[in-house]
Amino acid sequence: MKQIFRKDQEWLWKLYEKVTWRSIQDYSLVVLGALVQALAMRLFLVPAQLVSGGVSGAAQVVNYYTNWPIGLMVFIGNVPLFILGWRFLGGRRFALRTALAIAAFSFLTDLLVLFIPAEGVTSDLVLNSIYGGVMLGIGLGLVYRGRGTSGGSDILGRILNYRFGISISQAYLVTDTIVVLLGGLAFNWERALYGLVVIYVSGLAAEAVSEGSSIFRATMIITRYPREVADRILNDLERGVTILSGSGAYTGADRPVLYCVVTRAEVNQIKEIVHQVDPNAFMVIGQVYEALGEGFRPLKLT
Repeated sequence: MKQIFRKDQEWLWKLYEKVTWRSIQDYSLVVLGALVQALAMRLFLVPAQLVSGGVSGAAQVVNYYTNWPIGLMVFIGNVPLFILGWRFLGGRRFALRTALAIAAFSFLTDLLVLFIPAEGVTSDLVLNSIYGGVMLGIGLGLVYRGRGTSGGSDILGRILNYRFGISISQAYLVTDTIVVLLGGLAFNWERALYGLVVIYVSGLAAEAVSEGSSIFRATMIITRYPREVADRILNDLERGVTILSGSGAYTGADRPVLYCVVTRAEVNQIKEIVHQVDPNAFMVIGQVYEALGEGFRPLKLT
């Protein structure tokens, strides 16, 4: 009986260690992401008067008219959204990570004023748009990898999706467009147009950091010689191949489908293999965000 109890204790302790370590990683990523976002604001976006959408963009507009601290405005603007998120999205994990992201970003945005010159790094709008957008996106991506949200339009987008079935991308488009229009009225329309560039670039960067850089491709091959093509891929590329059962809708004949995931650099090689074995084969190549398992990264939480 003692042995069983000790084993249970051991299992619980290992679970506790695993959960604790995972939580530390998550919260560290959230704080680091908030810091990178705050740096993007102070180094590039605020000095150039570039509005990036969301609550932080609205806070820039309010700051322009009132000179109230941007970080404080971000925090105040996120409070009602956070309450709505708690009400409709729920979950302590959502609350803790989101609260940490909002508090850290708000605090660091105002703290960095003491260390970063008001004129930023450069006065060039193009450079500010590109570097500000990339850095902002990297920060967002780190927060997402920490299984958190950055508050603001993230929360609003998820609520609109949950309550009204509006896609998150459409919700972002609406909220960010409104904020950019306000930025155009406050600053000028040239800066508003550059603000759209910031939003686009930051979205790409956030996606690359949070979901991977899309360096993998999924291939589906329909050929009269499935075994021969599969053998060539196995031997030449040393990639695994799955043979799926299929049949032609018109002829009713069996048409095995080969499924294989390769790197972007191996796409031309697999196309050449298929062409050599069966020039009349049908092939589809799709983009893959992430590949986990044998031959790629281990299948585990990242």
